[in-house]
Amino acid sequence: MADKFSEADRPSVTWIEDTGITAVVRLDDLSSAQQLADALLLGGVRCVEFTLTNRHAIDVIGNLVASHGDRLLIGAGTVLDPESARAAITAGAQFVVTPTLRLSTIELCRRYGIAIICGAFSPTEILTAWEAGANWVKLFPASVGGPRYLREVLAPLPQVRIVPTGGVSLENAAEFLAAGAVALAVGSNLVKPELVNSGQWEAITQNARSFISIVVSNRRP
Repeated sequence: MADKFSEADRPSVTWIEDTGITAVVRLDDLSSAQQLADALLLGGVRCVEFTLTNRHAIDVIGNLVASHGDRLLIGAGTVLDPESARAAITAGAQFVVTPTLRLSTIELCRRYGIAIICGAFSPTEILTAWEAGANWVKLFPASVGGPRYLREVLAPLPQVRIVPTGGVSLENAAEFLAAGAVALAVGSNLVKPELVNSGQWEAITQNARSFISIVVSNRRP
């Protein structure tokens, strides 16, 4: 799927669905962010979310936008409030992700024309986020109900574009796609801290290729 894009293409939030995989980077040490970005790109993953649980994440986002912004869609994750969203957007973040339903953050992102993937779990939260203007709804934690829960939620809410997050793995990715996910967000099952810490970039590239391959083989028409 990575071959669909040329080097001349500019990053777009449509890549979230077009490529189907967003890497969620939740690490204590982001000093190797450049190498990690290169490894993910080689594997076909063009969307990366850096969580604000690391206090250096906003600086890293700014640096990567400068160095990889022509090839990589870079977002801010674990955004808990509008102030954090604004700081990330100012640094160059091209999308914002919340772990929970945050209507004020949706409002801010809409004001600035920035895409938001808003976290939710219950059907009420999911529909509320969607009606408030979220571009996508992040089903989190997806591991709790699994693909069956996603399928049952989408039965009465087929219009909602859902991205499962939390517990998505190589073993269940195809099931989530079959259940109706429009894309997947993958954390430690893709960006394994032990691989990053030991600089095993080829292994991360291979993980990325494996996830992309599942998307290509199992995406709904």
